[in-house]
Amino acid sequence: MNDFPDGDGGVPTPGGAERLGEALAALGSGSLVARLARDEDDIAAAQALRYRVFYDEMKAKPDAEMARVRRDIDPFDGACEHLLVCDTERGQGAESIIATYRLLRGENARKLGRFYSAGEYDITPLMNYSGEALELGRSCVDQDYRGRPTMQLLWSAIAQFVFHHDISVMFGCASLHGVEPESLALPLSYLHHFHMAPEEMRPVALPELHVAMNFMPADEINKKAALTALPPLLKGYLRLGGFVGDGAVVDHQFNTTDVCIVVKTDLVTGKYYRHYGRDRAPGDGVPGGNAGGAA
Repeated sequence: MNDFPDGDGGVPTPGGAERLGEALAALGSGSLVARLARDEDDIAAAQALRYRVFYDEMKAKPDAEMARVRRDIDPFDGACEHLLVCDTERGQGAESIIATYRLLRGENARKLGRFYSAGEYDITPLMNYSGEALELGRSCVDQDYRGRPTMQLLWSAIAQFVFHHDISVMFGCASLHGVEPESLALPLSYLHHFHMAPEEMRPVALPELHVAMNFMPADEINKKAALTALPPLLKGYLRLGGFVGDGAVVDHQFNTTDVCIVVKTDLVTGKYYRHYGRDRAPGDGVPGGNAGGAA
């Protein structure tokens, strides 16, 4: 499964990874700890959690092999680093993993030959952006742990990952539940009118998949109601100064309507730097975040 036998990608390498591991371990709160997947067993456990959330709970459509092994699997898993949140009260093995995020750095995407988001969006503007890119995806949390402590730990861990790898821009496909965009007219129109990415870094949905998001004129949008209709993860990206690309994409496999989220790390406000425990000015360039293949 791991496409990088030299250690890059899914399972972290020694040295720098050890320093990052120490930084992640320091974020723990109570019985919850954050770390990167260490081996294939960790990745398999993350895939099993994704299957329970995406396929059992959210009614995504697995292929025959995924249904047989009850794991959410695709070719990107071997190229990614897998961020885990574990509850040590549940044990130390697979049973302890209660949240996960899939992280694909630009250097690993180049080895694989593509980013996941490129299957839905033209991400050329992001590839031309100076600095290293990070794609976020496959974010999910066990049903019993969907509260503030878990999400804060996930986002703080991503912030540390971004600091460590000097990431300039984060992006990924974030999802709204359902495959009828018209029923999502309010949140999609709100994102289109008030959070569109600058043209020079704006992903655009591929022509054959593009669904226009401007169902409603800007002056008819109740912003408070629109925000209430957005998934918590998407709202979190907006709080970080995130943007969306041009057009939504219906993902029938995952029973979602996707938007492409973009976060410039140098736009993250000072309060988030303080929140994530780093004494850096807002211009220093680093945040935390989720956009996922099925976030």
